[in-house]
Amino acid sequence: MLPLAMEPPYESGADWPTAAFVDTRRVGDATVDVLSDGGFSWAPELSAPEAEWRRAMPEANARGEIFLGHNMVLIRLAGAAILVDAGLDDPGPDSSWMPPRARRSPGVEQGLARCGLRPEDVTHVALTHAHGDHIAGATVLRDGERRPRYPRARYLLGRKDWDGNAALAEPESHVARHLGTLHRLGRLDLIEGETEVVPGVTLLPAPGDSPGHHVVRVASGGERFYAAGDLFHHACEVRHSAWISPGRDPEASLASRQRISAAAAGERATVVFTHERFPPWGRIVAAPEGAAGAYGWQRLP
Repeated sequence: MLPLAMEPPYESGADWPTAAFVDTRRVGDATVDVLSDGGFSWAPELSAPEAEWRRAMPEANARGEIFLGHNMVLIRLAGAAILVDAGLDDPGPDSSWMPPRARRSPGVEQGLARCGLRPEDVTHVALTHAHGDHIAGATVLRDGERRPRYPRARYLLGRKDWDGNAALAEPESHVARHLGTLHRLGRLDLIEGETEVVPGVTLLPAPGDSPGHHVVRVASGGERFYAAGDLFHHACEVRHSAWISPGRDPEASLASRQRISAAAAGERATVVFTHERFPPWGRIVAAPEGAAGAYGWQRLP
């Protein structure tokens, strides 16, 4: 397990310091795998007094940085293999997306191999939103040509993350490079509203982190699972749902957090969000009477 303390700084490109980067659970008839892509440091600049957020995030260093995990989810159900988010590109010195003080695992493609799958076996890639750390692994450069990394998959993205996205006009942006390639090749499906991928797997709009942000819900055998994307970045945001980082829509974020939290708590669902530390399994639970916030985060063993 990677320690959360940030001193001394992690070196960019260093290997994930543990052999464990895939973890698997059953949800009804579904197999759900978490594939760690590593992690990186981040200063969230939450909309709260510093003394308050430091009490909620005691691992933050003097610069206000915490170490975030970076987790993709694979859902296998009804003959489909659905990858939730594409993660970063291949780890190594040529990576085009290397956040500060990053630690990389062997990568999403190697995680799939641990699950016995090849890229050709992925049937769908459900992109929760269009931020670079979620889409940089969507395509790959081979023989001088950019191609879908998952050659048989349909890629799904909320339309509001595509329409009017200013990054499309920047040829070197991740949006233009990866999503633009998929769109040009007719592989990108732009979705609106609740969208069923296969029976039991549904994308639910949860805007705020981006206009088109979605979460993925699995309903199978009376059990529920949510791949929540960037609905939360740190567990403290479950309790303090009004703590929003800059660059997000505060009103939409709060509404999405409250709606998904109520559903997940009521269903006793298993929940994973992208940036929880690995392995990221947990539940959103009702907070005790008198506690701050309506909900809390409970990590699962």
